[in-house]
Amino acid sequence: MNGRISHRFSDIGLLRQALTHRSAGAPHYERLEFLGDALVNLFVAEALFQRWPQVDEGALTRARAELVRESSLATIARGLDLGAQLILGPGEMKSGGHRRDSILADAVEAVVAAIYLDAGFEACRKIVLPWFEPVMAAMPPPHKVGKDAKTRLQEWLQGRQKPLPVYALLAETGEEHAKHFHVSCTLADPSLRTEGAGNSRRAAEQAAAEAALEGLRAD
Repeated sequence: MNGRISHRFSDIGLLRQALTHRSAGAPHYERLEFLGDALVNLFVAEALFQRWPQVDEGALTRARAELVRESSLATIARGLDLGAQLILGPGEMKSGGHRRDSILADAVEAVVAAIYLDAGFEACRKIVLPWFEPVMAAMPPPHKVGKDAKTRLQEWLQGRQKPLPVYALLAETGEEHAKHFHVSCTLADPSLRTEGAGNSRRAAEQAAAEAALEGLRAD
């Protein structure tokens, strides 16, 4: 059950609880999630404080928000293969709960709390911080943190007095509880068309905008 977590639990019941969704009955992970949220925010805040000694509070706050947001935590969960270890009720299993960002993010926080309760603060921090290191290393300069791809694309175009991008919905698939969106982003000058997908229209537009930025950088 430990998978890629890199911690051997003395109390395996803590890990089982951290991976148990409410739909599977009690004890489930919600109380652990509450504690894990605080620990994750502290670990990330401390790491950013040390990494960027000259950066002001506003930029540090935006960077922390970027690192601990749902999609970032869900990415970490997938890297740890938590989805395959989740204990879900029949309804959540049928609807693909093991792939849902919200459940994966909650599970990460719960696992952090379980490690803390099992091994203590220092051991927990030593295990958890490397999970965030790749994302932290790839972050943009502090003054650009917190600006999403659509904002950055708009600023790039406006700064060069170019027409703004046009986003169009190409497809919307899936059942109501598990929608998937596919959109395009079209630039007139320079001429460029990219596509993006996500579990919301906004997320798909952000993905398309990021692809457009990458295309502009390549040119």
